This record gives sequence, C-alpha cells and structure tokens, in this order.
Amino acid sequence: MKKLTAVLIAVLIAGSLFIGCPRQEGTLIGIAMPETHVPRWVKDGNSLRDEAVARGYRAEVQWADANQAIQNQQIQSFLTQGAKALVIGNINDGVASVVAEAARDDVVVIAYDRIIQNSSDYDYFITFNNIKVGQLQGQSLADAMNLDAATTAAPRFITLFAGSPTDANANFFFDGAMSILNPYIDSGVLRVVGPHPRTHLDSANFQRIATEGWNPAIAKARMENLLTNEARDVVLDAVLSPNDTLGLAIVEALKADAKYRDQLPAVSGQDAEFDAMMSIKNGELTSTVFKDTGKLAEAAILLVDQVLRGVPVNIPGAELASGDLAEIGNTGTTYVNTFLLDPILITRDNLLVPAEADFYDDGQAAELRN
Repeated sequence: MKKLTAVLIAVLIAGSLFIGCPRQEGTLIGIAMPETHVPRWVKDGNSLRDEAVARGYRAEVQWADANQAIQNQQIQSFLTQGAKALVIGNINDGVASVVAEAARDDVVVIAYDRIIQNSSDYDYFITFNNIKVGQLQGQSLADAMNLDAATTAAPRFITLFAGSPTDANANFFFDGAMSILNPYIDSGVLRVVGPHPRTHLDSANFQRIATEGWNPAIAKARMENLLTNEARDVVLDAVLSPNDTLGLAIVEALKADAKYRDQLPAVSGQDAEFDAMMSIKNGELTSTVFKDTGKLAEAAILLVDQVLRGVPVNIPGAELASGDLAEIGNTGTTYVNTFLLDPILITRDNLLVPAEADFYDDGQAAELRN
C-alpha cells in the first residue's frame, strides 16, 4: 500500500510539472531563411531545424532565393500548417504583412539575425553585436594599413562598400567600421576614393556604395568600375567590404588589375566562410568576422522554446541590448527585445578559431591546418 501511495504521489508531482508548460512534441516551428547564394544561410537553416528537432519540435525550413514575395508565401504556408512559432531571416520589410498575420494568430515570431523593419507585431530579435562586427572590420583595416604611423604627406587610400540597403544590419556594419576609420579620415592620413558617407544616414552616398541583395556580381562590377575611373590614378591600400561573399568578389576584380599583381589592398570580410578562410590563408582577403551561427541557432531555438512554454527568457552567452545598443532593436515603429552574441575577428594569426569551434567539417579543418 505504501508503495502504491508513493507511485501515485510521484505521478501527481510529475503531472503538476506540466501545468503551464505545453507539450513540445508535434508543435511546428517554421524557419524562413532569405537565400542560398550566401552559404551561411544554408548552414543556419539546417542548424535551426536540427536544434528544434533536438528539443522535440517538428520543424520545416524554406529558403526564399532573395525574393520577399516568395518568402511571404513560404511563411503563409507555415501558418496554414498551424505553426506556433516562426524564425525569420527576412529579405526586406515586405515581410511585415505576414508577420502581422502571425500576430493575429498568436504565433511567436523571432527575427533572426536581421531585424524586421517597420513592424510592431513581434517582440524578439536575436543577432550578433553588429556594431562591434563593423568595428572589428574597421580596426582590421586600420591595423593592416598601419594608420597610426601614417602621415598627411603620405596618406593611405581606401574605398568603401556596404551591404544591401534593405538590410538594417548593413547600416550597423558600416557605421561600426566608420566609427574606427572616420578619425583617420578627418586627420588627413586616410583618404577615401569614391563616395564617402560618414554614416549610413548620408542616404544619397550610402546608396552609391550599397550592394543590392548582397549580390557579389554587383560588388565585382562596381570594383572594376572604380579601378578604371576614380581609383585609376591611385594605389588603393584597403577596401572596406561588409562580408566574405562581396570581399571575395572584390579580390577577384583586384587580382585582374596589373597594378595589384604583387600586392593586394587590405580587404575585410564577415561570416568566416570556408572560401574566405582559405583566401586569408593564401594572403588575399585580410580578415573576416566569425559569428558562430551554430550558437546563434541554438540560442534562437532556446528563445522560441522558452517563449512557447511561458517561462522567463534566459539565453546563456547572449546580452540583452540596452543603452546605446538598444538601437539595434529599433524596428522603426517600436523597440523589440534584442539578444546579442559576440563576434570574433579572424586574421592569419588566429585562422583556426572557427575550425576549433567545429564550424567546418573535418576535411575543411584539415585543409586550413595544412
């Protein structure tokens, strides 16, 4: 009898643990990623799906070929299937209409690594400290050019590229980088070849250096045009590039110019893509910024899980943006709760950091080490 009573008590206690905590199994999480031409988004989508499944959810991932209309259709399909949460890496603010639909259905929406602009229909954004990303890019170029030793009599020359004008992260990357570079420009030891917006708020000039859709073909064509026009009579010491895909396209254009056959300018990057890491190893791309998207995916699904279960949100390793950083969570109509992970600068000096973090498969890691 005592044994039976003990069993009944255990069952009652176990049952009480589920009050307010709905079962996860069978609950659908829809994962909407922007494109496949940037490799990190393929990895991110797969990582998010795997993390969701590991926590007992059903999960489906779709990529939208950089077309917001396609992504909206994919999100609507998730809603039709009864998704209770959406993780969205959007393309532009055209996603706001389907986010509003999700809000009407009480579906949890997490903006993933790109804020959803012009919307107040969601509460959470998870990303990296993208101002710091830009600062790391700017500092890597300043160090590569040895700007602290430069003089006005022998200035260094740089040209500027930015990311997609529809991606708010492009603003943070650029402004972070220019916070490092502008003082050198102001002192006269660094000169800008081509348009020079001091921040993204100079919208006319920012549009001139922006790269629609993060398309590498656009960046390469613009670099080729610069080399035959504004940069024809100078030797560039650096190119500010906002990510690896664009940086590699810029390097390709530079390598075709006889002027840079023996010495390429310093070129920045971001995302620690394998091809970019090999380029750094080979002395071409100067730096990249490693954002451990595996950890970002893990943190995003943990955030979804906590919100769905109605428990206090606590994301280990992520900082809740406040003070000046709260601006990262400004959608244009409201401020959303924004969780920030830290990025890491990668140069030839610490090339193996992502490999040691299991960012690459064994074959790629071995190729970097050899």
